[in-house]
Amino acid sequence: MIIREINAMRGPNYWSIRRHKLIVMVLDLEKMEEFPTDKVPGFSDRLKEMFPTMYSHRCSEGCPGGFFMRVDDGTWMGHVIEHIALEIQTIAGMDTGFGRTRGYGEEGVYNVVFSYMEENVGRYAAEASVRICEALIAAEDYNMEDDIQQMRELRESSRLGPSTGSIVQEAEARGIPWIRLNKYSLVQLGYGANQKRIQATVTSETSSIGVELACDKEDTKFLLEQAEVEVPKGEIIRRERSLEAACKHLGYPLVIKPVDGNHGRGITVDIHNYEDALVGFNRAKESSKSGAIIVEKFIQGQDYRLLVINNVLVAGAIRTPAHVIGDGKSTVQELIDQVNSDPRRGYGHENVLTKITTNELTLHIIKDAGYSLESVIPRDERLVLKDTANLSTGGTAEDITDIIHPANVSMAERISKIIDLDICGIDIMTTDISKPISVTGGAVLEVNAGPGFRMHLAPTSGLPRNVAAPVIDKLFPVKGDTGRIPIIATSGTNGKTTTTRLIAHIAKMTGYRVGYTTSDGVYIQNRLLMTGDCTGPASTEFVLRDPTVNFAVLECARGGLLRAGLGFKKCDVAVVTNVSGDHLGLKGIHTLEQLAKVKAVVPETVLPDGYAILNADDDLVYDMRRNLECNVVLFSMDENNPRIKALQRLNGITAVYENGWVTICRGEWKMRLMKAEHIPLTYGGKAKFMIQNVLGAVLAAHVQGISIEDMKAALETFIPSSSQTPGRLNLFEFKDFTILLDYAHNPAGMRALNMFTDELEATVKVGIIAGIGDRREEDNNEMGSIAADMCDEIIIRQDKRLRGKTEEQLIKMLDDGIRMRDPNKKITIIPSEREAIKFAVKNAVKGSLIILCSDVVPDALELVKKLKEMDNRGELHLLD
Repeated sequence: MIIREINAMRGPNYWSIRRHKLIVMVLDLEKMEEFPTDKVPGFSDRLKEMFPTMYSHRCSEGCPGGFFMRVDDGTWMGHVIEHIALEIQTIAGMDTGFGRTRGYGEEGVYNVVFSYMEENVGRYAAEASVRICEALIAAEDYNMEDDIQQMRELRESSRLGPSTGSIVQEAEARGIPWIRLNKYSLVQLGYGANQKRIQATVTSETSSIGVELACDKEDTKFLLEQAEVEVPKGEIIRRERSLEAACKHLGYPLVIKPVDGNHGRGITVDIHNYEDALVGFNRAKESSKSGAIIVEKFIQGQDYRLLVINNVLVAGAIRTPAHVIGDGKSTVQELIDQVNSDPRRGYGHENVLTKITTNELTLHIIKDAGYSLESVIPRDERLVLKDTANLSTGGTAEDITDIIHPANVSMAERISKIIDLDICGIDIMTTDISKPISVTGGAVLEVNAGPGFRMHLAPTSGLPRNVAAPVIDKLFPVKGDTGRIPIIATSGTNGKTTTTRLIAHIAKMTGYRVGYTTSDGVYIQNRLLMTGDCTGPASTEFVLRDPTVNFAVLECARGGLLRAGLGFKKCDVAVVTNVSGDHLGLKGIHTLEQLAKVKAVVPETVLPDGYAILNADDDLVYDMRRNLECNVVLFSMDENNPRIKALQRLNGITAVYENGWVTICRGEWKMRLMKAEHIPLTYGGKAKFMIQNVLGAVLAAHVQGISIEDMKAALETFIPSSSQTPGRLNLFEFKDFTILLDYAHNPAGMRALNMFTDELEATVKVGIIAGIGDRREEDNNEMGSIAADMCDEIIIRQDKRLRGKTEEQLIKMLDDGIRMRDPNKKITIIPSEREAIKFAVKNAVKGSLIILCSDVVPDALELVKKLKEMDNRGELHLLD
């Protein structure tokens, strides 16, 4: 069995699966038909023995044990691999249950789709499930524990922590989109100019001065003392020789910690003699960046954490360090094992509690208490195993929010303003939090920037608190604010790029700061920042991450969708231009109907109050309306199209080409924009397919509230050229001939180009065409046939983008197509595009039209511009 590819789907896939993060495996199962599960001796028994918990998998039978029924009856191995991938994730603590296995369109090849919680774990599970299935077929032993542990470690290394994750989850619940900006905890909430950022529990609105103060315990303590807040008496020292004097002055017991420490690092508590103080000093020194050490009076009591968000106390917890309680017969190690057997304890942050680990510090603490791991401690004696109460080291937390004395609440909220932190954790030591610390002799030990939320979200006991909600309330104070910007997505086979560019131009002319993606690059306010085919999710996220953008127009191509899904979950408007044969036979897409399902993913992501703009002249596009949960808007080149008329009778929104006008209709009321012949993009109305692009674009602008006047101004100033529409009907008028450069790269595009060139006068029409390596043979044949109809002479070139085929194969496909249409057509073969263009120019006759079909537009444009400059200088005769 071979995994051909594994793709992470960031959005719905072409089966219209929603609300899942999916891995798509293309499995090439060699001699697949020889290994159905009922033909492999003992396979079912080995599978059941290895995965008894799979009995819960209902599969298509719809009942417990349904999957095993399928195995007993005989099913393909891709189906088994799907279920193994789901089950091993569940065993590793990531319960996820969605999966599908479908034919890929090639014999023995299958699409295996399953959900994941962490992408890197999902990828690992995909590969591990194949290895496990191979072992089951071969009746070989397989140690699954290594895979389970590896998946746990992968999850912990990459997933968002509990604090960040809770904020993201709260944002999602409110419809706020998010993007992870690095592999750690830096997350963007919202899009573009409306975004906010968090890093763990530090926000983009957190005061940098506040963070600096909280990280400097000396300054924090000084400010709190000045404000008459109870803090422990102490001294700041930097050298060991100052330690003894400080100890004598303050008196034992003491606490020693670094001034600039955090997360409990380098802290030693309850010190009763100088020898222990010296050990604590050295430990603090190791964790101190500045070398400054705090020696302060140890306050008796319990460790409390008060959480203040936006200057309001929202939660409190009492924290207890990891510990065991003796039973008079078990060793320390056995007691630790008993504690760790609690199902609430897990690896890292996977459960409410974390397993207790015995590291060097733990052994040192046990030794200081007079014990070892083999010691049996007396019944009911409590042995502390860690020097801090952090949950990440095995500590526990109890919610005490409702019993905090009002004086302590007021003090905590006041401290957050003194230190100037929007989110802060205040550590208090006191014997009773229900009384003012001024009465109990308690004190404020620390103020923490970026405090952990885990103890409040899932306390060991007490009421969980949704402490993420006030964070979102602060970042997005206006009710209903989702931090989104308008997103218009375009899909279809042809016309996507021009439609995208035109919509972006209209929005820019209206005053928006626009970011848009196209097949030739990513633009921010018309400035090209990325080049190449940028129609996938990475380019989309580039735009949505940009803090200057407040309007996004995103071209979404088939390749990006199948390879990695979408870079957004929801859009406001989707435009589908058309569906025609292109890239068929790739990625399991073999028919127009399958291709239409891929394209339909885009309108299926439109928000319920948004708009899907569909081409009513295209049956496959029109049928997309059936699966939509948003408003449907139609456009047509025929105002009498019955589909248009039906929607108009329902008072719907449409756009039509009628009596030479581009017209928007609300119900049956017409709002005429411009005559098509006055829109530069249509070349005087000759480029009919450009009129179709205009209809989709103006509808997108209209439903976004852009006025007719602004649309007219934008249409008048959107001039077809190498700068505004590179590679889309770019006409270059030379002194004696004309070059038309276009990105016609499939039969439908070639037919549209043929219709346009039929409207152009020329003494001779010379075509320069190339085959496309990732198209079927019949597609390249058809492009050759269309070129034969369009041109008097044809130059076949083939030097780039072979995509799995040879230069000779592609040339032959085009040549065969031309010969099928016109056996006597004049054909010249010049493999180099550059040389083919120069040959056509050198041999151009007066009044001729050179039709250049290029799939590498930037290179072709650069050469044609240079030739135009030479022509202007009268130097074309010097062309080599």
